[in-house]
Amino acid sequence: MKMESLQELFISELKDLYSAEKQLLKALPRMAKACESDELRQGFEDHLAETEGQVERLEQIFDELGVSPRGKKCVGMEGLIEEGKELMEEDAEPEVLDAGLISAAQKVEHYEIAGYGTARTYAELLGYDNAAKLLQETLDEEGATDKKLTAMAEKINVEARKAA
Repeated sequence: MKMESLQELFISELKDLYSAEKQLLKALPRMAKACESDELRQGFEDHLAETEGQVERLEQIFDELGVSPRGKKCVGMEGLIEEGKELMEEDAEPEVLDAGLISAAQKVEHYEIAGYGTARTYAELLGYDNAAKLLQETLDEEGATDKKLTAMAEKINVEARKAA
């Protein structure tokens, strides 16, 4: 299909984000279960609830645009989740696994930050003020999650170093 307008690109980006979030809803419980750190497990569980709200915001945008959210698979998120699965299959010390899970989660957050920032900018350019506001809310949440992961990493990475 030929993409001829920013509107079409915007919808494509939204569908990609929707697919990414839906995949993440399945991955986060597995990541939480694999954690040794209670703080990290709670962080993944909290982010699961937050992700559910992000999916609802995207669905609201799709409703406002009169477009279905279905029809696209986010291969970027699929790859990031696959990397996380491979990590969880490793025979790793618990602290080392936790450090790796934080790394995997931050890769996901950075991917989402890029996608939401782009989609928000498209929404602004296209005059979709409510969509831009909703996308900014999610972008703010993703940034906050990344900062929380960094703070956890500063402790957990030290523990992983001691495990060697």
